[in-house]
Amino acid sequence: MVKRIIVFLIINFGALGLGGLFTNSGVNSEWYANLNKAPWTPPGWVFGFAWTTIMICYSIYMAYLWDDTANRKMILRLFILQFILNVAWNPAFFYSHQVIFALILIVALLILVGFFLFNFKAILKAKSLLILPYFVWLIIATSLNAYILFKN
Repeated sequence: MVKRIIVFLIINFGALGLGGLFTNSGVNSEWYANLNKAPWTPPGWVFGFAWTTIMICYSIYMAYLWDDTANRKMILRLFILQFILNVAWNPAFFYSHQVIFALILIVALLILVGFFLFNFKAILKAKSLLILPYFVWLIIATSLNAYILFKN
């Protein structure tokens, strides 16, 4: 179990690193600075703390799900899709300024993480709570993205 958690930690933090390549310069860009942002937009440090916590919890969740499910091919496909959607949002939003496309990506990611949360609850029981921070954060992030789309 520990080895699987470590593997998922490496992959998930790798995803954050890839996305971060586009986020750092984007957050400090004139384009982002001049956007009308939601009044509930958290301070910058919250994003780093939230994503660190989310990826730790999600890695543990995935390790348990991997051990407890019979259909590992499906789990792997869903995990890869989650990875792609998660990484793709940052360049879509911060680099390409494609706010609509970014919103589509994050809604798809929210639906996928919701699927993980609710579909595998019977298998993982209380361990399903490990993915709840990811789901809640995506609701917040989706609202921030949508606000930027509709107010700019």
